[in-house]
Amino acid sequence: MSIFTYIPRFAAGLLRKALAVSPVVVLMGARQTGKSTLVQHEPSLSDHLYLTLDDPDVREQARLAPDDLIRSAPRLALDEVQREPDLLLAVKRVVDSDRPRKNGRFVLTGSANLLLMQRVSESLAGRATYVNLWPLTRRERLGRGVPGIWSALLSTPVDKWAALLDGEEDAPADWRTSVRDSGYPVPALELPDQEARALWFDGYVRTYLERDLQVLSAVSDLVDFRRLMRAASHPLGGLVNQAEIARDTRIPRATVQRHLNLLETSFQTIRLPAYSVNRTKRLIKGPKLYWSDPALALWLGGANELTGAHLENLVLVDLLVWREGQIPTPEVLYWRTTTDREVDFVIESGDRLLAVEVKAGAPRYADTTGLRLFRQEYGDQFAGGLLLHDGNEVLQMSEGILAAPWWRIL
Repeated sequence: MSIFTYIPRFAAGLLRKALAVSPVVVLMGARQTGKSTLVQHEPSLSDHLYLTLDDPDVREQARLAPDDLIRSAPRLALDEVQREPDLLLAVKRVVDSDRPRKNGRFVLTGSANLLLMQRVSESLAGRATYVNLWPLTRRERLGRGVPGIWSALLSTPVDKWAALLDGEEDAPADWRTSVRDSGYPVPALELPDQEARALWFDGYVRTYLERDLQVLSAVSDLVDFRRLMRAASHPLGGLVNQAEIARDTRIPRATVQRHLNLLETSFQTIRLPAYSVNRTKRLIKGPKLYWSDPALALWLGGANELTGAHLENLVLVDLLVWREGQIPTPEVLYWRTTTDREVDFVIESGDRLLAVEVKAGAPRYADTTGLRLFRQEYGDQFAGGLLLHDGNEVLQMSEGILAAPWWRIL
């Protein structure tokens, strides 16, 4: 018999801060990222009555007598509120009637970006603080409850980065294992092998298509939607080309656009915007497409071989988890010229730019071409360039550009 162990999450600290400043805290993320576990086991929520709208009785009361449900306890944690968006009107009424305002009274969770759902965002405007729960980072899986050392890199001069990394005690890790194990807690921590994870992903996608998706929008042809999911899983990290997806899937372009929006609203995919400040180079400005869990993208694509794009995706999710805890919030972007010179990720923090290139092999000087061009283009803002690679050595590649093993950062 397995014993449940609560894994600390970086978002828990953000949740505690939000409880102190807002009457409503909304925890959002894809299904199975651990939202329910977090609100049920976080000590700061021990005085909140936990109710889930996945329970038919609770959902019926939310539909028929929402005010009674909202007033059923002094403090409430309501799970999966996107299933009854009108319930938020009752939350709004209670919050507006509280004098003085009671911060931390309601914690709401949703497997959709409620900010993109008009009825919800209007009901909670000025009353809610939002926290996103992404899949597990590598350091969360190890029980540390944190993302990578991005803040330390930004606060340390680039010529001190090598010394900074020398102080990071960590064992080498295989990024392929990290991708295959998934960032969702169940397959990452509880399932024994890839066959079990494949079965889990099959059930996950079926539940997403047949239940979660229908809450957001009526999708009449689930076969088409699943075909679009497969198309969107490769090439991973490619530019979003709706016309090409429509042609390959034989789905009308307008429907492709709508379905891609639903994938993003439900936190399945991430559209990464371009850094488009143009100085002397013409730049690509369209977004690139990634998944919130690269293991799901791998399963959807039906491929056994992992590529460098899966490692990129792993790095991106870690960056997004880190970004959630920063005030003011930095931007995470990519940079590409029309001549295909590229930097995988650009972190824009204030007036400083940290450039990150990701390679799945051993580091080569040629791999720094995009970083060197970016340094030349934005030298007065360039905080440093980082080449993450699949080796064990920390190497100075060029002025202001350091190569480091991916696991020393994540």
